[in-house]
Amino acid sequence: MMIREPAVAGRFYAAESKQCLSDLDACLRRAASSPGGSDVSDAERIVGGVVPHAGWVYSGAVAARVFKEIAVREHPQAIVVFGAIHVLHGPRATVFPSGAWQTPLGLAHIDDRLAERLHGQTGLLEIDPHAHDGEHSIEVEVPFIQHLMPDSLVVPIMVPVNDKAAALGRSVGQTCRSYGVRAVFLCSTDLTHYGPGFRFTPQGVGPEGLRWAKAVNDRRMIDLMLAMRAEDAVEEAVTNRNACGGGAIAATLAACQAYGAKRARLLEHTTSQEVGRDFVPGPARDAVGYAGIVID
Repeated sequence: MMIREPAVAGRFYAAESKQCLSDLDACLRRAASSPGGSDVSDAERIVGGVVPHAGWVYSGAVAARVFKEIAVREHPQAIVVFGAIHVLHGPRATVFPSGAWQTPLGLAHIDDRLAERLHGQTGLLEIDPHAHDGEHSIEVEVPFIQHLMPDSLVVPIMVPVNDKAAALGRSVGQTCRSYGVRAVFLCSTDLTHYGPGFRFTPQGVGPEGLRWAKAVNDRRMIDLMLAMRAEDAVEEAVTNRNACGGGAIAATLAACQAYGAKRARLLEHTTSQEVGRDFVPGPARDAVGYAGIVID
């Protein structure tokens, strides 16, 4: 059986199982105490969502809010995770086809039958397990799935930021629907990376620039996602640098629409600067935006 070893355990999240579970529970407690966000209690089931993928100390609580909303309903048979790409990668989306992903919580098994169907039906997926070796965007979400939905299988797909992303998502959603797969489609992306550390300071360095990054630049992408404008996500991300996973966003929105979803709702929007006030000394110069969104 093909096993993907963890690449960022011990850096983005704990490498030891007991500490990993403790940290997951801490993320869930923080999520439960976070204010604001839409009320999604009227949703019979969640079709998809958007989660951030930074280290858990920064973005874990936002991700936990989304996973919790999915997990309190009937668990999906399969969770298709469309991930952002931060490593060297080709122009075609790549699927990890079979086997399992190792995490501190054990093995998260791949839905190899669904992965095979998606590869054959979409015509837009390349089978390349090694493309996933060093990428963190999907990996940091997997322990949440293992902890909250241990009976769900996963299908990891890395999505380049190009004009094929929405078509890929649409075909994935249609395939899952036609085969009667009870699926959830997740996008793993962070929002604006602002500050001198990211070489992106169109509104200057300091508090005003950071406020603009969250209130204006992040919000452009959030509003696009809430309107479910899958076809516009890649151009928005490239033009305004307000998401690292523009392709993953496009694929997720399109998959959810093809599967029958009608609306997207924002649970939380914050930044690394806001979260880090309690443990990072001094004024922040850099920040990354995080949003948690559910689609039903």
